[in-house]
Amino acid sequence: MIYAVIWDNLPYLAEGAAITVALALTLLVIGLVVGTGLGLIQAYAGWPLRLAATLIERFFRAIPAIVLLFLFYYGISVFYNISAFPAAALALGLRSAAYQSQIIRGAIAAVPAGQLAAARAIGMTRAAGIRHVVLPQALRQAIGPWTNEALSELKDTSLAYTIGVVELMRQADYIVSATYGHQLAVYSAAAVVYLALSLAANWALTRADRRLAVPGLSH
Repeated sequence: MIYAVIWDNLPYLAEGAAITVALALTLLVIGLVVGTGLGLIQAYAGWPLRLAATLIERFFRAIPAIVLLFLFYYGISVFYNISAFPAAALALGLRSAAYQSQIIRGAIAAVPAGQLAAARAIGMTRAAGIRHVVLPQALRQAIGPWTNEALSELKDTSLAYTIGVVELMRQADYIVSATYGHQLAVYSAAAVVYLALSLAANWALTRADRRLAVPGLSH
C-alpha cells in the first residue's frame, strides 16, 4: 500500500523536484552575479563602497531565510503583484549573494598580487587586469567552496513552500493531504529525492573543480 502511494505520486514528486532545481539554479545565478560584484567591491573599491557592500552582506547574512522570504513576498506585493517563485528566487538569491561575496573575496585574495601588477606592466588598465587576469582565476578557485554554498541553497529551497512555491516539499504536503496520511513514507521519498539531487550536484561540481583547478593555487 505504501509503495503504491509513492509509485502513483512519482510524477508529482518529479514535478516538485524540477521546480526545486529551477529555483536553486535561478537563485544561485542571482547570488553569483551579485556576490561577485560585492566581492570585487570589497576587494578593490574605496572605503565608502566597501562599507556599503559590507553592510549589505551583513544584513542578508543576519536575517533568517524564512524571514527574507516573507519580507520579499509580502513586502514587494504591496507595490507590485509578484508571484511566489520570483520572490523566493530574489530573497534566497540575495541571501546567497552575501555568502558568495565572501567566497569570491577569498578567492581573489588567493590570486598572487603580482599578477595584477604584471598586467599593469604590460599596459592593461587596473579594471582590465582585474577582469581578464584576476577574476577568471578567482572564479575557478572559488568552485570548491562554492560547492558547499550550492548544496546549502539547494536544501534551503524547501523553505519556499511557506510562500506557495510548489516545489518538492509542497508537493509532498499535497500528497500527504490527498492520501490521508502516509507522512513517513512520503517525506522519506522526498528526502531520497533531495539526497539524489545533492549527490548529483556535488559530483558535477567536484568534477568541474578538478578539471578547472588553477595550477599553483590551492583551496
